[in-house]
Amino acid sequence: MIGYSSALKRIAVKLNKIGNDIRLLASGPRCGLHEINVPAMQPGSSIMPGKVNPVIPEVLSQVCYKVMGNDLTVTLAGDAAQMELNAMEPVMAQCCFESCDLLINGMDTFRLLCVDGITANEEDCRNYIRNSIGIVTALNPVIGYKNSTKIAKEAMETGRGVYDLVLEHGILTKEDLDTILSPENMIKPVNLQHIKPLK
Repeated sequence: MIGYSSALKRIAVKLNKIGNDIRLLASGPRCGLHEINVPAMQPGSSIMPGKVNPVIPEVLSQVCYKVMGNDLTVTLAGDAAQMELNAMEPVMAQCCFESCDLLINGMDTFRLLCVDGITANEEDCRNYIRNSIGIVTALNPVIGYKNSTKIAKEAMETGRGVYDLVLEHGILTKEDLDTILSPENMIKPVNLQHIKPLK
């Protein structure tokens, strides 16, 4: 039962991490990451009108904390065994059954009332990519280290985006720049040898 409960706790830890990631990605709308929208499950925040609270990921966290607590109970009860006798097995079994029920219901609730309804804030995500200085790394093989450094430095000093600066300096055409910085092309190997810098 100690091993079984430990496996349930491991699931709970992973689920809680996923829920917390969703809470962070949905934070905002203006002062957070706001990369995704979670379904609204209540009228709004009690202190911030119009804000959608991530109540279902928060429910999931509470489920996971309970499973983690049950695992501690099972661990301590297992430690209380004497010789071949363990008078604490009833509480160990109860905790394991409860944890199973909690995880089953918690995962179903999380999927149905949160995950299935998540949508992307496409414009925000696109702006994060376009305004990231880190995307100059994807340009480096094409425009060279010298140009990449120059653009990155100017972006940091001026607060402007790499995308706009590359176009302004006439280093690449808009079509070539869009090809290189396409998120789809940045997550898989793409042959860019046909793209040459203008200067």
